[in-house]
Amino acid sequence: MHDSTAAATSQIAAPNAAAVGASKPRAGRSANPRYAELYRRYPTIDYLRRRARQRLPHFAFEYCDGGSGKEDSGIKRNWAALDAVELVPRYGVMPSLPPCDIELFGRRYAAPIGIAPMGGPAIVWPGADLYLARAAQRARIPYTLGTVGCATIEEIAEAAPDVFWFQLYRAARNDHAIGFDLVRRAQAAGCHALVLTIDVPVRTTRAREVVVGLSGAFSPDLKMMLQMVMSPAWSLALRKNGIPRFSNLRAYVGANASINETVAFARREMGGAFTWEEIAKYRERWKGPLIVKGILHPQDAEKAISLGVDGMIVSNHGGRQIEALPAPIDALPAIVKQVGTRATVMMDSGIRSGTDVVRAYALGAAATFAGKAFLWGLGALGEEGPAHTIDLLIEETQAAFGQLGAHTPDEARSVVVRHRAALQF
Repeated sequence: MHDSTAAATSQIAAPNAAAVGASKPRAGRSANPRYAELYRRYPTIDYLRRRARQRLPHFAFEYCDGGSGKEDSGIKRNWAALDAVELVPRYGVMPSLPPCDIELFGRRYAAPIGIAPMGGPAIVWPGADLYLARAAQRARIPYTLGTVGCATIEEIAEAAPDVFWFQLYRAARNDHAIGFDLVRRAQAAGCHALVLTIDVPVRTTRAREVVVGLSGAFSPDLKMMLQMVMSPAWSLALRKNGIPRFSNLRAYVGANASINETVAFARREMGGAFTWEEIAKYRERWKGPLIVKGILHPQDAEKAISLGVDGMIVSNHGGRQIEALPAPIDALPAIVKQVGTRATVMMDSGIRSGTDVVRAYALGAAATFAGKAFLWGLGALGEEGPAHTIDLLIEETQAAFGQLGAHTPDEARSVVVRHRAALQF
């Protein structure tokens, strides 16, 4: 058994069945009056995925659901690796569900769960970026706006002032003029953390996107338009929120630029992985917590720390870049061991439940981030989807901590873990 801290595992308590609330719908953490009704119809993330498949235009579902490799083998590896991690409970007496709030970079959040940066989530549901941000603000969990999101830094800062993080892709032309300006804008808007993504050094093929016509700009053909007609709720959202655009880039390509011009601009200006020297330059400019996303090797974690990085996200880009990468959950223990207390280690890729959150937490992750789960929530429920997805993940996380006998998230660090696939470097 993998057990970095389990040798000293103590007798810690777990809730009884009544406390878990297995026999009746649970109240959502966001106090959503619709939670009980939605819970009966969509009690897990998997139910949201099924409904999203039925409700979305086919191209939108393929965009949010697909990944790299034959039959999305990269995504399936992430899921299988998480499912293989076993947690050993300790039982006692606990009067109620335990809290699951945590601290990240000096701020308190409701749970070790955040919304991962996503490119063009408004393709899945028009208006997605603001819906996600507002739900995160109400629930007190981190929301990370992607560089190629469909809302501006300034809009998200207004919608989610207490939980706003910003993710940056490399834009190195003209000595990083655009990248540095995006950082300036994020700093001025009050963004709490900057996330530099390093795990997209080259463009790769996602076959499901290519087949449905999403390999370039969002420019619907006749087939896609017919799919929209068959998805009236999505079409109404499009009418309300407009065609998805890379909103943050319009300041540089021109406010009146077409979608095709904006996409061409993004592909020309952005690309490659940040070099260590470039990360050092962003460290000099960014005054808040700096996070590197895409770490899978302990030596890369060590290098990031040497440059003054405050945190890192162990990630393989959700299985969407290349299917040969290891699952982040399998790389996590070695990176946590290497880093120790010198930086905050987090994880994304494959998180579909509160149990997955607790698996990563028990192996040392300070927090986890989910992407697809929130896209499925949007596809299933539209504007209501993000809040219900958050409620499900928090309730499941809280129940998993309790079932393991952890009074607090910190006590979950002492849970015995069987993790056969943990990477040895």
